[in-house]
Amino acid sequence: MAGVNDATMSHRPTPRVAVVGCGYWGRNLVRNFHALGALAAVVDATPGGRKLAHELVPGVEVAAELDPLLARTDLDAFALATPAITHAPLGLRVLGAGKDLFVEKPMAMDLAGGRALVEAAAQRRRMLQVGHVLEYHPAVPILRRWLAPGGKLGAVRRLHSHRLNFGRVRTEEDALWNVAPHDFAVMLRITGQLPREVSCFASYPLRTPRADFAIAMLRFADGVDAHVFAGWLHPTKEQRLVVVGERGVAVFDDAAPLAQKLTFYDQRVDFTDGQPQLVKGAAQAEPLPADEPLRLECAAFLESIATRQPPLGDGQSGLRVLALL
Repeated sequence: MAGVNDATMSHRPTPRVAVVGCGYWGRNLVRNFHALGALAAVVDATPGGRKLAHELVPGVEVAAELDPLLARTDLDAFALATPAITHAPLGLRVLGAGKDLFVEKPMAMDLAGGRALVEAAAQRRRMLQVGHVLEYHPAVPILRRWLAPGGKLGAVRRLHSHRLNFGRVRTEEDALWNVAPHDFAVMLRITGQLPREVSCFASYPLRTPRADFAIAMLRFADGVDAHVFAGWLHPTKEQRLVVVGERGVAVFDDAAPLAQKLTFYDQRVDFTDGQPQLVKGAAQAEPLPADEPLRLECAAFLESIATRQPPLGDGQSGLRVLALL
């Protein structure tokens, strides 16, 4: 990730990106692509979204309709931050126009839609990136390094994650589809495989067709297991991933202050004459750079456009998460 920055792009023309959707999350894409010098236009069908875009990026073109921009040759790519049910159909229009595509998660509402996006990108030789922003958090490559051969954690034994908050309640997708893709993407990256067994328990306290809480249980072929607890009716914010390795435990708490986000616990169980012995050493906080994950993710998309090399969170990565969902 250190290689994806402004200096990397300095000797190439910066791609020109239009962000589609300037709402709750789209405004963050607008801000970051603008800071990277790549924002050429914002598209939003609502007067409120267009008003916000004018306020965020004065002087940048703001439009109400997508199609006229798709026909333009001065735009290289589009970033979709629209309702989840529109991701696949809008994405196919973008790719069909010969433009590179960044699409927020979930990339589609079913596997067929995700496959259609991947196939269209391959046929048109376009870049496709899915917004699994947690993969670009500076803590994640450190975790992967700790789990590599010779790393301080050793081989992964178990993963569990809590991603909880109060709101926003969605009507198109349930809590699992809305928040768990981030954790699924990281877990699949760490294990390098899809699980062989999946089960899920859902809870509906609001009595709507969409689950407000869900617990997903995963079991992988090598004996590693994981669970993800996701929900949007929790009174406090929790964004915690616990990684149990053969030689210790790591906790990545994204709701904590920067200096406390990633901690290694020198804790394990050794066996002496068949009897378990607890080994409990000191906890060690790992320093992290203050890089914004979304800024790194947007920069990775621009780099993929410039180099024509797939980004970390490419279409195949998005398909794996979609298959798990």
